[in-house]
Amino acid sequence: MSDIWSYANPQLKDLVAYEPGKPIDEVARELGLEPGEIVKLASNENPLGPSPKAVEAMRAALEHAEIYPDGGGYRLRQAIAAKFGMEMGNVVLGNGSNEIIEFVGHAFLKPGDEVITAQHAFVVYKLMATLFGATTVEVADPGFKHDLEAMAAAVTPRTREIFIANPNNPTGTLCGQEEIDRFMAKVPDHVIVIFDEAYYEFLDEPLDTLKYVREGRNVVVMRTFSKIQGLAGLRIGYGLAPKHLAEVLQKTRQPFNANALAQAGALAGLGDDEHIERTKAVNREGRDYLQRTFGELGLDYIPSHANFVLVKTGDGDDLFQYALRRGVILRAMRSYQLPEWTRVSVGTMVQNEKFVRVLRDWLGGRVA
Repeated sequence: MSDIWSYANPQLKDLVAYEPGKPIDEVARELGLEPGEIVKLASNENPLGPSPKAVEAMRAALEHAEIYPDGGGYRLRQAIAAKFGMEMGNVVLGNGSNEIIEFVGHAFLKPGDEVITAQHAFVVYKLMATLFGATTVEVADPGFKHDLEAMAAAVTPRTREIFIANPNNPTGTLCGQEEIDRFMAKVPDHVIVIFDEAYYEFLDEPLDTLKYVREGRNVVVMRTFSKIQGLAGLRIGYGLAPKHLAEVLQKTRQPFNANALAQAGALAGLGDDEHIERTKAVNREGRDYLQRTFGELGLDYIPSHANFVLVKTGDGDDLFQYALRRGVILRAMRSYQLPEWTRVSVGTMVQNEKFVRVLRDWLGGRVA
């Protein structure tokens, strides 16, 4: 039998698949624990869960699961557009905001094109570029923050996409409005700028990148219901773009990519301001606690604007395994070329305190 790789797309051979956070059920099986005993602080999920209004709406939608979802996402797109003062034609729904990255790749990337990212940005940008045969240009990010001046300087005639994660995953750093405005003034029309704003709701003073959509620039602003809305299990996100650009992205979308339960939950959760504010308060308290504790322990960390903190613990893989055996799931950062660092999602205070006890024990064992 012939080697399958003699037929497959060659760029896939060395592609390293994305590794998601370890599931609670898998850890429970491996360790013989009850799922309720395990604390997962690996995937930046909402520790409060979804909005009660979203849960109620999903239960009602479940009664009609035999019916295909609204393929155009009419009600949800209308609600998103109204929330941001846009029109339905500006909104593209995705199976998570990750799918919007894929839409942009389908629409604009071909072999030999270039995609610009920060060195320590979300790994899926590079994975998607590789999938479409494009080259990823990774620009150094001093202090783990996007260097927008250097990213603008890296643009060539072959550049098709620039990804700006803001706040950035996995570092939690933020580029301010003036930096973004200076950057956008330098970006030529042949480049699509994608602002990945999965964590924008956690900002105390939100930035305005939607003005570039309203101006008709070649910009896509990605947002998600996975984080502050607590709907990660439904895979529902969206992109906001000028109509001429959104129309192209819609042509790359699979029919019924946003399922009926996801649309119902997202629509209900979108208007639950009380749940959003509770989540922000829990996150603010927990993030301050973690950062204060890291400082007391003498650990370097990156001050975060999101719902996680990147901390320099030493051997991140060893801490991951140690914590896992004690029922705490963390995210080691070797896949980001940061083997001495660990990303810790902010949980409830009970969850945060359990993690800190495990961390103190691990650090004490290393000293001993």
